Amino acid sequence: MRIGELSRRTGVNERLLRYYEKQGLLRPERLPSGYRVYHESDVGTVRRIRSLLAAGLSTATIEQVLPCVRDDGERLAPTCPDLVTALLEQRARMTSAIEELETSRSLLDTVIDAGRPGTG
Repeated sequence: MRIGELSRRTGVNERLLRYYEKQGLLRPERLPSGYRVYHESDVGTVRRIRSLLAAGLSTATIEQVLPCVRDDGERLAPTCPDLVTALLEQRARMTSAIEELETSRSLLDTVIDAGRPGTG
């Protein structure tokens, strides 16, 4: 299938599909004319990419994770032994970043509250 059909079937615009290719997440065949040809399996690959992006993973991380996940009904399931450990490490980094943002928000709230009329 061509890029337009993949875009229609996945709801992902063509520019993003080309970006995923540039990042090594999709590997369409190229015709001598330069047109990209995608396989039926690429529909599922794009859906997995979108799920992993929604989970907060970068495209660099997704490139490493993608070969190690499969569709398991409505969710993705790991297939490589070390993937769960790597994802737990990623989750810990996210948790730390969230905690830092919550601290920053709290400090900002203190400044905002001090600037409100009747609080000073």
